[in-house]
Amino acid sequence: MQAARWRKPILTAVALFLLLTSPWGQASRFPAPVAWQPPPPLAPQADDCHGPGVLRVTPGAASANEESDAAWGDADLRTREKKAMSGRATAPAAVLSAKPDALHREMAAADSAGPSEPLVQPIAPEPPVPAPGDKRRAGQQPVVTAGMVDDNADFGAYLAYRERNAQLPVRARDVSERYLLQVQDATGRPVPDAEVALQPGGGWNPGGQQQWMVRTDAAGRAWLHPRAVFGGAGQPEVLQVQARKDGATGATLLRRGQREALQLRLDRATVQARARLDLVFLIDATGSMSDEIAKLNASLQTIARQIAALPARPDICMAMVAYRDRGDAFLIRAHDFTDRLDDVQHNLAQLRAGGGGDTPEALNEAWHETVNRLSWRKDASRLVVLVADAPPHLDYGQPYYDEDLLSAQALGIKLFAVGASGLDQVGEYVFRQMAQYTGGRFVFLTYRDASDPGSGPGTQTVHDVQNYSVQTLDRLIVKLVRDELAGRTGA
Repeated sequence: MQAARWRKPILTAVALFLLLTSPWGQASRFPAPVAWQPPPPLAPQADDCHGPGVLRVTPGAASANEESDAAWGDADLRTREKKAMSGRATAPAAVLSAKPDALHREMAAADSAGPSEPLVQPIAPEPPVPAPGDKRRAGQQPVVTAGMVDDNADFGAYLAYRERNAQLPVRARDVSERYLLQVQDATGRPVPDAEVALQPGGGWNPGGQQQWMVRTDAAGRAWLHPRAVFGGAGQPEVLQVQARKDGATGATLLRRGQREALQLRLDRATVQARARLDLVFLIDATGSMSDEIAKLNASLQTIARQIAALPARPDICMAMVAYRDRGDAFLIRAHDFTDRLDDVQHNLAQLRAGGGGDTPEALNEAWHETVNRLSWRKDASRLVVLVADAPPHLDYGQPYYDEDLLSAQALGIKLFAVGASGLDQVGEYVFRQMAQYTGGRFVFLTYRDASDPGSGPGTQTVHDVQNYSVQTLDRLIVKLVRDELAGRTGA
């Protein structure tokens, strides 16, 4: 009798537990961000990117193999990469850092224009958007127009946007408290890629408990969001901020709630080296992305050539990370950094859109791969261009995109998120969240008719944005890189 008396409450408790932990019980609930989870002391390690980029493939299904690669059009890519890695490549590839005089002359007009206008200013599309009925010449690249917003420049509007969309099922971290850190050397020059540690008191102790690491961008700046890192209650009121670069060091205090900007000066001058650029294309390769992949492939040569001829004359490494979803031929296909443009172009040309099926895709996993496993170089500007039309799966468990935002800051990685046609409200929120936190921009394709992506290039969008600039996508990407590198050159 006693056992029977306890049986019903136990069964009820078990049933309630199963309901709450089942997919149905969590359909609109995702794990909240951890209040305090300091990233490990990350630091870029690579010295160069010479030679072919190493390929890493994460299968999307247990049965994914050579045959599945062939089915998705990837067999030739795998064969070529095996030859490249064994030293049997048939022809030398073009090197991204090579900048012949003819190319310099080609870009002279753009260089002589001086620094770009602030990103929040509207810029006229160039070349002009074709009028209705216009026909492009055979072989001409397709015109793709895009808008852009800088949510850090218009931060009040961004916070209002987040408030309007607070009900969306995302991993929202609190960025309402924000500070701009500027690191300078003893001569007053900005210090790019300075390593910065923030903690509630104590000395320089990389990896120590409750330590938060960031790196400055090309202009010596970094955005700081204490609430996004430390969480809610029990936050430290004063943070010790320490920075170092090339043997120079400096320290100051951040007294929260007083000033929105903070300046830190190092104790000696730093070395002004040639600009280095690590540029990654992070691409959603599911079935709905075929048009966007084709357009990016058509403009990659132009983008690379124009970046190479910027006033900073950067030493360029490029990488590509493509992703799909679980159950597809591959989950992630990551081509590590290389200075060979031919290799990058070939990898993109061989990429086929396929798989997917549901709206969310494996962006969490691909972002984690990009941040933590690519061979980022020391003393470089590190940029990621995400091109996708869907949000990440938040029901798969870790890794989560917001946790890797902290790691991206520790490595000094900026993300420019390009929302392709069909990006929903959750996708827009996540893309803008990732771009704002890392100091990047949110970019979105525009059309003549916002509700019809097939209507051709134009200035209209369905996204929740105002006062945005419009440009052709390839020129916009080059402009973003140019403005980033201008901090190193003063151009």
